[in-house]
Amino acid sequence: MSDPNQLLNQLREVFFQEAEEGLEVAEAGLIELSNGTFDLEALNSVFRAIHSIKGGSGTFGLTRLIEFAHTAEAILDALRSQDNPPATEVVDGLLLSVDHLRAMLAAERDGSDLDSARTQDLQAQLQVLLSLVQGGAPSSATAAPVTAAPAAPAATFATEWSIEFLPHTDLMAFGNDPILLLRELGSLGPCRVEAILDRLPSFEQLEPDSIHLGWRINLSAAVEEAQIRDVFAWVESETDLNIKRVEPAAGRPATEPAPITAPTAPKAIPSAARAMAAAQPQQHREASSIRVSTDKVDALINLVGELVITQSMLSQIEKEVQIPQLDRLRDGLAQLKRNTRELQDSVMQIRMLPIKFVFSRFPRIVRDLTTKLGKKVDLQILGEDTELDKTLLEGVADPLVHIVRNALDHGLETPEERLAAGKPETGSLRIEAYHQGGDVHIKVSDNGRGLNLAGIFKKAVQVGLVKAEDRLSDAEIVDLLFAPGFSTAAQVSDISGRGVGLDVARRNIQNLGGTVEVDSKPGKGTTFSIRLPLTMAILDGQLVQVGSQIYIIPLVAILESLLMGSAHIRNIAGQQEVYRLRDEPVPVIRLYDIFGVPAERKTLPNSLLVVVESGGKKAGILVDDLLDQQQVVIKSLESNYGSVGGVSGATILGDGTVALILDVPGVVSLANRQARRANDEWGTRAARSQAGTASGAGRSKA
Repeated sequence: MSDPNQLLNQLREVFFQEAEEGLEVAEAGLIELSNGTFDLEALNSVFRAIHSIKGGSGTFGLTRLIEFAHTAEAILDALRSQDNPPATEVVDGLLLSVDHLRAMLAAERDGSDLDSARTQDLQAQLQVLLSLVQGGAPSSATAAPVTAAPAAPAATFATEWSIEFLPHTDLMAFGNDPILLLRELGSLGPCRVEAILDRLPSFEQLEPDSIHLGWRINLSAAVEEAQIRDVFAWVESETDLNIKRVEPAAGRPATEPAPITAPTAPKAIPSAARAMAAAQPQQHREASSIRVSTDKVDALINLVGELVITQSMLSQIEKEVQIPQLDRLRDGLAQLKRNTRELQDSVMQIRMLPIKFVFSRFPRIVRDLTTKLGKKVDLQILGEDTELDKTLLEGVADPLVHIVRNALDHGLETPEERLAAGKPETGSLRIEAYHQGGDVHIKVSDNGRGLNLAGIFKKAVQVGLVKAEDRLSDAEIVDLLFAPGFSTAAQVSDISGRGVGLDVARRNIQNLGGTVEVDSKPGKGTTFSIRLPLTMAILDGQLVQVGSQIYIIPLVAILESLLMGSAHIRNIAGQQEVYRLRDEPVPVIRLYDIFGVPAERKTLPNSLLVVVESGGKKAGILVDDLLDQQQVVIKSLESNYGSVGGVSGATILGDGTVALILDVPGVVSLANRQARRANDEWGTRAARSQAGTASGAGRSKA
């Protein structure tokens, strides 16, 4: 028998997840309403989302949430009866209420304290807005507390409603309980309920998951039919519902029927998604999705990964053995390979989510920041349905926020500056995502002032990142933007100036196996381009050999592979080796030196070089041989062994051996440190040599 407390905790978790989704719906709808046009559909979506959160809060006795949400709901209900777009201050107030509801939900979920004074202050502001919307004189008084289940005011001549509620037998398959709906109906006013037993089968034919009862309800309340239908909004397609108004005789007060009595049970948890779907043409909806813990999905992906490794091992054995039934074995293994690949693709799709879950936050961010900065911006969002792995989706969210804030604060000019430069006063910010070559590309582009390379270099000299006499290329100057602590802001504000934005953004993107590049044109604008793998569970890699060891370089980091010619090899300061690739110096990294393994090739001429990119810069990795390109299953080295510099993970090859997956930025960083130490030692030896020469010359002269 299931534990009631465990079930209640599961229901709470579902409520919090759906409430967060509802707040996202409400926020998106309010942003649509802020453009100065009246959009009833958007207004209704916001109202339904807040109404669902308020109703769900009553399930668990979250009275603070109910009271706060009730006032916001009242404002939205008043707006629905008007034909004018809501005033800016009303939308601003409702957006603040959404933010505070999110904070209240987090406090209830975590059991943390909430700023009660802030709640009361916002409640009072919402009450003033409610008076404004209703056309009355705004009141500065704090709103009166609202009961957990606000009933319609008792009226001497309350309307009598006759409701026939016949749920379909499979209603509970959708997570609904008719008892809970009846209790919700009872919150509108006094009810008298009579069970309909016509469909009740014999005891032997009863099924615990099916509903065979119906109900006739007499409701006495000063409400409209739409308010009654709202109670059944998310189950209307799974019920036969008949609602009739029964007017009492003139002059005769309405009777006070006994309230509903029902077994103790939580109220129905309204789903924002179901409430929104109820506005669409009604049709029978089947359960097309389920909530599954990501831990379960990860376990399934790991098992499929083990299956891929096993299939690879069997294929390797098939190449090495000779048996009479070899042809049949080959056919079976080929079929296993196809099925394994299809299974792997299908399982990976479970973790794939559209990037709109990240992009949906930007209309609010842009609106708030442009208001604070006094700028006008036209936001364009493209490719919201582009899918990528949930882990990548969560990891790229913060870097994108940093980049968007940077574009709004530093990239786009004020209306006055744009007009003076001969531009439209409204700037453009474009955020787009698309698939290309097995990767996900995300671009954030603005048509602002572009990067001031001279100003960046000057600020870098001031903070000691470079010297005034240094000669840097445009790409190297742009790369200074990603230096820790570097900022071009004249003064620190709550938006920027601390230098902890772009460096964190690039580091987080690199940790996801991605890259970020910047392209800027003075006076035209700037584009940040992010490239990410589709998933972090599997990897398209190039197998390379160094001595007896096999390493895997992610294909996303490889630009090209080549055979080095002696005419293009240079040596800098006696230590740093570079290869001139189309007149661009590419530092050479000897992988066997980094990991301390023996190698077959140590001379550079006629050796293989894999040119990779890290942080916008190129480097060449010296290898003995290029092997296959293949998809590999990534195993965490840190969780199974420990952290190793220059290595992001490991995989098991078809012959059962373990191959390390290179962390290209980490390898480049290790090589740079090694080169600096070598240069320091070379410089020390040179200085000693010069000192010795000078000393010898002195003695000879003497």
